[in-house]
Amino acid sequence: MAADQRPKADTLARRQRLISSSCRLFFPEDPVKIVRAQGQYMYDEQGAEYIDCINNVAHVGHCHPLVVQAAHEQNQVLNTNSRYLHDTIVDYAQRLSETLPEQLCVFYFLNSGSEANDLALRLARHYTGHQDVVVLDHAYHGHLSSLIDISPYKFRNLDGQKEWVHVAPLPDTYRGPYREDHLNPAMAYANEVKRLVSSAQEKGRKIAAFFAESLPSVGGQIIPPAGYFSQVADSREKTSSLTSSPWASPLAMATLLPAWPQPSLWRGHLKPPALSTSTRGVGLFIGVDLIKDEATRTPATEEAAYLVSRLKENYVLLSTDGPGRNILKFKPPMCFSLDNARQVVAKLDAILTDMEEKVRSCETLRLQP
Repeated sequence: MAADQRPKADTLARRQRLISSSCRLFFPEDPVKIVRAQGQYMYDEQGAEYIDCINNVAHVGHCHPLVVQAAHEQNQVLNTNSRYLHDTIVDYAQRLSETLPEQLCVFYFLNSGSEANDLALRLARHYTGHQDVVVLDHAYHGHLSSLIDISPYKFRNLDGQKEWVHVAPLPDTYRGPYREDHLNPAMAYANEVKRLVSSAQEKGRKIAAFFAESLPSVGGQIIPPAGYFSQVADSREKTSSLTSSPWASPLAMATLLPAWPQPSLWRGHLKPPALSTSTRGVGLFIGVDLIKDEATRTPATEEAAYLVSRLKENYVLLSTDGPGRNILKFKPPMCFSLDNARQVVAKLDAILTDMEEKVRSCETLRLQP
């Protein structure tokens, strides 16, 4: 039986039996069975269309025809490792070098962000001869053992912090120790790192690396991925000439979310801070921080989970993140359009308004004798 023809309940039962429970599902209370995707849309076994606000890995969109064609054609010719001489890998390296500062001119092609960060850690330790690492609180750098050890997001729930790992406060001007009302929060956070390094040195420890961000990977120890990613770059450029407002996408969420139609719910149950600090991000990677109280900035964890669940019912796929799991995390593929952004914001507004009405009804009931 084809995968899209098998009943969803059967697929779920087989997954629960055969796949580790640590491999989590989105929407575990009612998972979505996705059988295909195209552009910024994903489709379930019933043919229902969902706007994808989660999968930024599909950089130029799901199943981009030019990318699919490039991968298919390459796989018909050659699929092997990078220890043979081949034009594709050096041509792509040359193309990458032309987009970067002159000093960044030597490349490693890797299979994942985890592999890239593990290599970065080994390179830093080899170059410096030191072992210790400075990381930011709540950071995540990958699933390898070497990277779980330097990811507070992970190690706090596993084996704990190693003595050679030094955790600096996240430079968060909304919830961190130095906020937007501080005279110079950037310098204050930088001084925290300086203090941490000095403290380590006083104990005889020497820093090998400072991991502030996860490093991107550009695919594979085999020949085809270089051609694949070259086609991704081509597709991105061609997209800019084929769509009506291609580069408006990064502006869509950045401009629409701060101007969110604000039902009075914002003034009650989910009372937010100033919009300039509750909505933040770069390009299409946007976070909307939901809180219960403006003074304490208590994370609205349950409300965020409810919103994501309701959005799924309205055919929008979104996830939450942050230490309090209260941040709505938007990271759609680049083909996400202004129209998509308007649809998502309208649905969010409708759900928030509905939540407000329910809260008001409950308060009315409580006030009755």
